[in-house]
Amino acid sequence: MVGFDSMLKIRNFIVGKDEAVWAHIASAAFKDYDDFRSISVEEVRKMEKAPTFDPSGMFIAEIDGIPVGIVNAHVDRFREEKKGFIGWLGVLPEHRRRGVGRKLAEKAVESLREREMEIAEASFYSSRKVCIRLFESLGFKLVRSSSFMKMSLEKIPVNIGENREVAIRKLDVKSEEDIILLNKLGNECFKEHFNFRPNKIEETRRWLLENPWFKWQAYFFAQLKGEPVGYIGVGIDEKFNKEKNTLSGWIDDIGVLKPFRRKGIGTTLMLKGLHELKNKGMKNALLYVDDENPTKAIKLYEKIGFKTVKKTLIYQKKL
Repeated sequence: MVGFDSMLKIRNFIVGKDEAVWAHIASAAFKDYDDFRSISVEEVRKMEKAPTFDPSGMFIAEIDGIPVGIVNAHVDRFREEKKGFIGWLGVLPEHRRRGVGRKLAEKAVESLREREMEIAEASFYSSRKVCIRLFESLGFKLVRSSSFMKMSLEKIPVNIGENREVAIRKLDVKSEEDIILLNKLGNECFKEHFNFRPNKIEETRRWLLENPWFKWQAYFFAQLKGEPVGYIGVGIDEKFNKEKNTLSGWIDDIGVLKPFRRKGIGTTLMLKGLHELKNKGMKNALLYVDDENPTKAIKLYEKIGFKTVKKTLIYQKKL
């Protein structure tokens, strides 16, 4: 009798060949996640064009030659810190509880170690007890948490401390000056945050011009006495809305320069973003936030009306 280990093989992802495999397994494995929708072959190909794309940590698990699972042990070539990120760990439902996930996780850790990473990081919904137990058994420790939040756009609040002096203007995606400004503001606003590393200008440009997820998005700058002091980005993923049978838009990004915080500018930007989504016919707004965000952003979101839907737990292991 042939043992399971001899039937299970883990191989590298092959660019130009495995896009359909990756899209199929990811779409099936994460189907029940609140914040995930299926991905297409074309979207995988768009991901391959990202400045940070690196297939060397992408692996496919096969049983008797049939693809059943995936994982990505990602090393960001722009990050100075020797930290790698384990993501996209998914196994087809009919092949779970057979040790496939463990083998993929072990392969991911091994891959990061081979590429001289010093820390491995992975994150999971707090409800994913099997994943959590798996990574804890591999020596991962809980280091942080984040929240997936939602609010209804039926009644957007007013007079909750917004700044009346700040002016809002829309980013012009055809303006190189505006793209550079967004890149500069984003890097300055988030330099004190967990897992920060400066975005390259080509990453900002690609996000604005070739966003693989949002069919519609818009960014706005906050200006105080003519000086840019913050920004917000909102977007709509039509495919997500169709699959989840919802009308939800995303607060994709928001930042205020440190000297101008606690002045109601973040509140003004948030309300602007929410109204933009509502004007596009959205019924709900969604966002993610680090629970230990140094700006205490979660308190702002709760004040406006956001409520936590899910918690994500972030785990790390020294390699």
